[in-house]
Amino acid sequence: MTLRVTVPDEGWLERLSDLDDRVDLSVWDFSTPQPEGRIDLAVRPYTPTTDGLDRLDPSGLEVLQLQTLGFDGVLEVLPAGITVCNAVGVHEGSTAELAVALLLASQREIDGFARERGQWNRRFTASLLDRRIMLLGYGGIGVEVEKRLEGFDAELVRVAGHRREDERGVVHGNAELADLLPTVDAVVVAVPLSDATIGLVGDGFLDALPDGAVVVNVSRGKVADTDAIVRQAGRIRYATDVTDPEPLPADHPLWQVPGVLISPHVGGMSTAMQPRIDAVVRRQITHLLEGRGPDSIVISP
Repeated sequence: MTLRVTVPDEGWLERLSDLDDRVDLSVWDFSTPQPEGRIDLAVRPYTPTTDGLDRLDPSGLEVLQLQTLGFDGVLEVLPAGITVCNAVGVHEGSTAELAVALLLASQREIDGFARERGQWNRRFTASLLDRRIMLLGYGGIGVEVEKRLEGFDAELVRVAGHRREDERGVVHGNAELADLLPTVDAVVVAVPLSDATIGLVGDGFLDALPDGAVVVNVSRGKVADTDAIVRQAGRIRYATDVTDPEPLPADHPLWQVPGVLISPHVGGMSTAMQPRIDAVVRRQITHLLEGRGPDSIVISP
């Protein structure tokens, strides 16, 4: 059995040069037409867009491996008949790391000090110590954020879709949000994008938070109502790695809102990514060679 695998660039050929002799490895970056013949596994370039996916031929492609955790819009444009897998285990840790960095920078006003270059403006700032921090979304990223916040002497309030208990205590349900929001000092948002979460962080959500609270968004831009964030200027602080629209235009008012800290959707873009996505692809190849299905299927034919 020969397994035909395509990868996005030449670097992959070198890193995967030790693969089983039964693997036929070649480069295809999706900017050119789909290669002729059957492709068992195609690794898509690292991109948040769905450009070109509508042109894929399912009769010649078995499995599409994304390098992203999110797969927004893929189902809507992808021709039926292709199995799609996302990059579970690749970005959660790095994204959680950035979430904590954004939270700390916002609390300690690092962005403000950086803008005051040449000035020596000593002042008290908020801390994570003794604060009550909500983890809104207790999936892969939320769990990793929890790990990284341990040791900060903060009280963590975990919220998922439905209330449950685990070995650490209560995981609250979304139905409890209205009661919980007024009691927290910060919210780290790491929910998946869905019809239920679009616009979740809107006027009602923000109004329920106490003055000076900070919201950190590492989920998707559409989870937050950008206009509502702008309307809350000066009362609620907002630190985000994702925006709506994205990229955020240079003249967008969100750039000018006091207390807003923006990074350009780089949660997973760290030195940790490449070895982890390489490991995912190696595992997928092993499974396919052994006649098993791939891991982390998000769209089935």
